[in-house]
Amino acid sequence: MKVSLFATCLVDMFQSNIGKSTVELLERLNCEVEFPKEQTCCGQPAYNSGYVKVSKEAMKNTIRAFEKSEYIVCPSGSCANMIKDYEHIFQGDSEWQGRAKEIASKTFELTQFIVDVLKVEDVGAKLNGRATYHPSCHMTRLLQVKNAPLTLLKHVKGLELIELPLKENCCGFGGTFSVKMGKISEKMVDEKVSSVQETDVHYLIGSDAGCLMNIGGRIDRKDLNIQTLHIAEVLNCH
Repeated sequence: MKVSLFATCLVDMFQSNIGKSTVELLERLNCEVEFPKEQTCCGQPAYNSGYVKVSKEAMKNTIRAFEKSEYIVCPSGSCANMIKDYEHIFQGDSEWQGRAKEIASKTFELTQFIVDVLKVEDVGAKLNGRATYHPSCHMTRLLQVKNAPLTLLKHVKGLELIELPLKENCCGFGGTFSVKMGKISEKMVDEKVSSVQETDVHYLIGSDAGCLMNIGGRIDRKDLNIQTLHIAEVLNCH
């Protein structure tokens, strides 16, 4: 099966190990992974900030870059959902709406692709320790991917998975929200970190690099002995 990786900006610029783990994981699951070099941003930061016209240029570039792909896999529920929303954003545009619909139909978040398309629940991963999982807002509320990550994590040998208190609450990242509303974001991430501390775990696992960057940064500032891991990194441990 041929798979095209949409890496996302945060993975490309700040957390390349997530991208590497995603590729290695998919290859172990017998996927042939390609990386269209024309890819850039999905357009979400500009779009959410109200710069619709500018954001559409990034979206068009993404459509062109992945139009020939068989499957598009993204290690981010937020970015995957953005691509799936292209059809709505280009509504009424005779040139781009159909192309947007086509690319949306073959775009999947990583765990969603593994469980729903590859039909795999145990990837043979091993990681000793206690962990809790942060369900990111866009992935659970918009993309509606809730069970796939937990299904895969429950099969990781040696991992004790503990439910996160107040798991539905936002971590305060929200892309540009954390920049524009820094004080509010700080209170939200402090609440999230307190919830993580309650679980007394070694690892905080998430499926979106933005959330992990935000929560992990606060954990570091508080000098807590908790490691943040993207689910791709966990599933690639063997």
